[in-house]
Amino acid sequence: MNDEELLRYNRQIMLPQIDVAGQQRLSDAHVVIIGMGGLGSPAAMYLASAGIGKLTLVDFDRVEISNLQRQLVHRTSDVGKPKVASARENLLAINPEISIETIDEKTDDFMLDKLAQLADVVVDASDNYETRFAINRACVEHRTPLVSGAAIRFEGQVSVFDKRNADSPCYSCLYPEAGEEQETCSENGVLAPIVGIIGSIQAVETIKLICNIGDPLVGKLLVFDGLAMQWRSMNLQCDPQCKVCRKEH
Repeated sequence: MNDEELLRYNRQIMLPQIDVAGQQRLSDAHVVIIGMGGLGSPAAMYLASAGIGKLTLVDFDRVEISNLQRQLVHRTSDVGKPKVASARENLLAINPEISIETIDEKTDDFMLDKLAQLADVVVDASDNYETRFAINRACVEHRTPLVSGAAIRFEGQVSVFDKRNADSPCYSCLYPEAGEEQETCSENGVLAPIVGIIGSIQAVETIKLICNIGDPLVGKLLVFDGLAMQWRSMNLQCDPQCKVCRKEH
């Protein structure tokens, strides 16, 4: 780590839980972020500024003016650009010392399997159940920690699924794949700071996992109600009938 990096990350390095060794872990880490929207924007911005050595950004959408209310990694001048290209440019403006790869394609099982195999942590900032289920399956298969977030209206939730720990549930333990149809922000709306809060917590959880510090939200669902300004934490357990992570005997 050179002098410029020591200066850039000085406030993190001062934290005894991180120190120089933890900062080096961040520098050596590869994080995949799926979705460059409301959740992916703050997550990516904080992970880039924290010094994650390699980010892979995955999204196939283009920037639209309606995105700008909450997707802060994009600018008005980026309207019409691929989201991953817009995000890469603006993230490198924050921290040019890191490496950023982009995938401007719709995800499929083969792609997610490869990404989960290569990543140290996967951040799920997608906006639909089909993608979330597919991400979960890939992360379970390769025992890659998954930091999952969601937000709608004035509400948000975050959890960490880490099958390196046999007692950790997976996303499908919480939401079975044959569940109800989802509500979407495009149909129900969302307050911009809500996705900022949830995406920021996803970044915190990712850093904790990489540095092996604190207590990640494994086996817990953290739920935020912005109107009441209340947090709730619920314990999660493995579903013995889960079709994704149940153990065959």
